[in-house]
Amino acid sequence: MSQNSQSTTSLLPSTSAPVSGAFWMVLAGVAFAGVNTLEQIATTTAGLPAPTAAFLQYLIAFVVVLPWAVRKGLPSLKTRRPALQAIRVILAALGVQFWVAGLAHGVPIGAAIGLVMTSPFFVTLGAGLFLREKVTIERWLAVTVGFVGGLLILDPWSGVFSVASLYPIAAAALWAGASLYQKRLLAEESPESTTAWLLFLLAPINLVLAVPSGLLPHTVEAFWIIAAVGVLTALAQGFLALAYSKADAAYVQPFDHIKLPLNVLAGWLVFGWMPPGQLWIGAALIIGASMYLLWHERR
Repeated sequence: MSQNSQSTTSLLPSTSAPVSGAFWMVLAGVAFAGVNTLEQIATTTAGLPAPTAAFLQYLIAFVVVLPWAVRKGLPSLKTRRPALQAIRVILAALGVQFWVAGLAHGVPIGAAIGLVMTSPFFVTLGAGLFLREKVTIERWLAVTVGFVGGLLILDPWSGVFSVASLYPIAAAALWAGASLYQKRLLAEESPESTTAWLLFLLAPINLVLAVPSGLLPHTVEAFWIIAAVGVLTALAQGFLALAYSKADAAYVQPFDHIKLPLNVLAGWLVFGWMPPGQLWIGAALIIGASMYLLWHERR
């Protein structure tokens, strides 16, 4: 092994699979914070339409992943579940469209992230309603508390509430469905395969949705911003797949909550947005309910 490869390996966690999974989940949170901040700049400041931004974001991410996928070898990218891959990607693509539309309509990053954090409760609902899994009283209690937290963040009684505020909720529900399929796929497929298929199939789906608004940015500034978003998206998706492949989802999921303070910090530094008090109360309810749910399931 060369000296460079030894130094690179020393930077990665090597003590245990759970530590490794937590490391990759935290790194994914950092990358997603960069994605969200730059995407809101691209859509609100640089004037890039939301469907165009989503299309270019995942097209560039796929171009970034392609050399890595080829180096891993095409046999490693084969899938035995093409239908499940397609359903997962369709749900993810629609979630992306709602998410980017929310940012483009000026939903503050911190509030949007807080609402998206209701996704685990949609997973519980989906498992009970569509997969016919048994939903215990403890699960229903956690779901109820989590949605109360989301309602506090949404604040529909305020004068600044708009329909666009619901877009992150729609994204959370769609991504919950994609997560159910992803976890099922990772039991049989490699992280390289699930990541590559996601980025490969998102491009044509987002292409169709972006045609009415145009496929190219109108300024050089917008192009470079969305290019950076695409690169960070590829890294974030790879980190996320590695996290779920290294450790059980019930262990690594709590580390996903770091994205809330990271995105709030980014929103404050870049846009000067200070979160209201009810956001932290709602976020505390969501995090507390999800932590209780995970603790109960691990028992």
